[in-house]
Amino acid sequence: MRTWEEDYKTGELPWDTGVPDHHLVSLVNNGRIRAGATLEIGCGTGTNAIWLSNGGFRVLGIDIAPTAIEMARSKADGRSNLDFRCMDFLAEDLGSKFDFIFDRGTFHIFDSADERNSFVNRVAESLVPGGLWLSLIGSTEGPPRGHGPPRRNARDIVGALEDHLEIVELRTSEFEPDIPSSARAWICLARKRMEPAQISTRLH
Repeated sequence: MRTWEEDYKTGELPWDTGVPDHHLVSLVNNGRIRAGATLEIGCGTGTNAIWLSNGGFRVLGIDIAPTAIEMARSKADGRSNLDFRCMDFLAEDLGSKFDFIFDRGTFHIFDSADERNSFVNRVAESLVPGGLWLSLIGSTEGPPRGHGPPRRNARDIVGALEDHLEIVELRTSEFEPDIPSSARAWICLARKRMEPAQISTRLH
């Protein structure tokens, strides 16, 4: 089984578009996500983290692949509000809390419900109260395909999130909206809960 490090060493990076994510840019530009302490999980070569840092965000980008972090650091140009670290998000202490967490295709790599729950629990633990998480997730919508991002259905997402985060928005889109053949994606924006979700009830 190939590893992420092998992909970066060979340059087989279909997810690395070299431009900041369209959905992230849109949500920042319309003011729904505001500058603050930010974590990007699975930052790759740093494109999105660098774009955020240019907009006044204080960004920590982490990735499990050392080569990805080397590539990101080479593009960071000494920015004081940007740091890249090789880290395992599920296993290592980040040392701080964040106003905003972003991942483009990290949540969906986990096949088991327990792994997805653990990932979201870690996201919630890493956010300040009311902090936001934006995730792009491979969708079960669209035609059959033999390659591209893993597919998760809406139940997979809601089941992992509801105990930890309030879903602000969950909608269907594409990873690259300007490309007609782009893989379908869920755009999930969620907020750390200020109070627990209440028990589902039925009308009496």
